[in-house]
Amino acid sequence: MNMHEPERPLLEVDGLEVSFAARRRTRTKVLKGVSFDIRPAETFGLVGESGSGKTTIGRAVLGLVPVQAGTITFDGERIERAAPRRRRELSRDLQVIFQDPYTSLNPSFSIGDTLMEPLIAQGTTVREARGRVGELLERVRLPADAADRLPREFSGGQRQRVAIARALALRPKLIVCDEPVSALDLTTQHTVLELLLEIQDQTAVSYLFVSHDLSVVRAMSHRVAVIHQGELVETGEADQVTARPEHPYTRALMLSAPVADVHEQRRRRRELAQETGAS
Repeated sequence: MNMHEPERPLLEVDGLEVSFAARRRTRTKVLKGVSFDIRPAETFGLVGESGSGKTTIGRAVLGLVPVQAGTITFDGERIERAAPRRRRELSRDLQVIFQDPYTSLNPSFSIGDTLMEPLIAQGTTVREARGRVGELLERVRLPADAADRLPREFSGGQRQRVAIARALALRPKLIVCDEPVSALDLTTQHTVLELLLEIQDQTAVSYLFVSHDLSVVRAMSHRVAVIHQGELVETGEADQVTARPEHPYTRALMLSAPVADVHEQRRRRRELAQETGAS
């Protein structure tokens, strides 16, 4: 391989279109020709308001919604119309962390059973799976005896650590992080984000990081895409997009983000009113 040849993206999304059924046999187009790529060991942040289509992108990558047009290529393979059996095989390399740690875990499963389940499904022996559970709990900084306890015995932040451990169980190449800290308080958010960064440093996993919070995306991402009404309106390096945005929608997102300084918040509100033409 030529030493100057760029590394092939791990995930390539090209011209993605997704539509959902609406009333009177019509369809609403949710994604309108979305294109981006994610490199190995990279965090690609996807930010937008509720209803912008950002979560739908993640679900399309995971095969949870049908794709009307465009392509999704993962590790060199087209997967947008992969058969169910192939999707199950892909779960070894493609995982997800959902938003709500309270509903993403089976309340009747012990933490150990939750973490063993994907391993057993992929053919790992019970003995090997138990050993892997211990490794996973240590990686997310939970005590070894957590394996014998139920999800209800843990706080929200601890449950999200369990969800992270489950996503890591099969040593995936890409994890879709769908608003993984939005249900947590600010202190716990910081702890979980630091853990995700540490895991990436240790494993070189890639993240598709979906969030409505520009500050969280800035802290986590190498590159950022801003989505508005199903279209990517701005894409670039995280520092550029989150500090010196060019598109009016991105600037409005930045100015509407809350800050601790009351005077700065007032200044932002005035600037946002000027941006949007409000009186």
